[in-house]
Amino acid sequence: LVQDGERDIVLVGLGTGTAEDWRRAAGTAAGISSQTRAGSVAVCLGRGVDGRLEAAVEGFTLASYRFDKYRSDRDEAYGGPETLTLAGSDLGTAGARERLKNTRSLCEATVSARDLINEMSSVKTPSFLAATAKRLGRKTDLTCTVWQGDKLEREKMNGILRVSAGSDEPGAFIKLVYRPKRKPRAKVALVGKGITFDSGGLSLKTAKYMEWMKQDMSGAAAVLGTMEAIAALKPPVEVRGYIAAAENMPGSGAQKPGDIITYRNGKTAEVLNTDAEGRLVLADALCVASEERPDCIIDLATLTGACMVALGTDVAGVMGNNPRLIAKLIKSGERSGDRLWELPLVEDYMSDIRSNTADIQNIGSGYAGTITAALFLRCFVGDTKWAHLDIAGPAFAEKPKPYGPKGGTGFGVRLLVDYIASL
Repeated sequence: LVQDGERDIVLVGLGTGTAEDWRRAAGTAAGISSQTRAGSVAVCLGRGVDGRLEAAVEGFTLASYRFDKYRSDRDEAYGGPETLTLAGSDLGTAGARERLKNTRSLCEATVSARDLINEMSSVKTPSFLAATAKRLGRKTDLTCTVWQGDKLEREKMNGILRVSAGSDEPGAFIKLVYRPKRKPRAKVALVGKGITFDSGGLSLKTAKYMEWMKQDMSGAAAVLGTMEAIAALKPPVEVRGYIAAAENMPGSGAQKPGDIITYRNGKTAEVLNTDAEGRLVLADALCVASEERPDCIIDLATLTGACMVALGTDVAGVMGNNPRLIAKLIKSGERSGDRLWELPLVEDYMSDIRSNTADIQNIGSGYAGTITAALFLRCFVGDTKWAHLDIAGPAFAEKPKPYGPKGGTGFGVRLLVDYIASL
């Protein structure tokens, strides 16, 4: 930081200057502007700004995000600079203006996902998520469908019903559909885990492990954010977003260890641990998604602590039944900054989730928990190309990130939009 009495100049070394370097550099600039309460900020992009423009705007915008809805001093908080000036060659072209517009839409969608994750669970019930999806449908050209109550029973959405049984809040199945005006190049299904609060059910978590369980719907938030972005960007791809929403509580009607769920595809699952509930509701949504015959299914879920043990808090695990789909998602992760690392679907580990009384059980022996969870989900996708993203680590930041504060990150929105744009 260089100060000359009138201006603050931040110099950041970028090394090779990748898109992620530019995001982090712009995020640093946003942090300095907050410290100095700058009224205006200029970012010099230099020559050949293609790619840098989008990255710099993403980094600065996302680093400036704050969730202060419940702070009594929010009126006094610094709201960011009045102007952000981008300096560089070729910024006045129609193409640059279009890229800037699209990047702003992407950032707004990521912020929407962050807001949902950071909202307290007493507000963001499954019905709240359903109402949010309906509002999104009304203000865009997305089609929204919600199943609750008797409709869930008629449609045999028994995973959502059983996980919700211990709560006063009813579960919900939500579908959002974007259709391009012309014949789509591809049809993509996105499935998000929407556990709005996870107490563990009768397999009760400790108080410490419940502290951040408002974030257990981060997969659902990523799907909603992605659908918001898709509605604005209008790619030539049909995109369907599915959300399985429930609150996992230990009420008198709660499911019990040893209960068996029969799914709409005929598979049966024994529940040995009610705290492994995410896969139980995802199975419902995966069944519906596969029935509608998309070209591929991508699900996102804060599914296992084991994935955090393996990959930490910055990288999500990816597994699936199609190497090409996984490779493309990893590339999209590299471009977008939402990084993925592939874990193997070890066929031998299926024996670990074979049940004595049902087809499968919802937990294994304790080893390779991320892989056995993915193998459980695979039972509900049929022969559709499928990838599972375990986002337990990067979905929620317990300390500030290079371009985001503590809290929900919106992980997955930029990744999915990049993947869909590449089709």
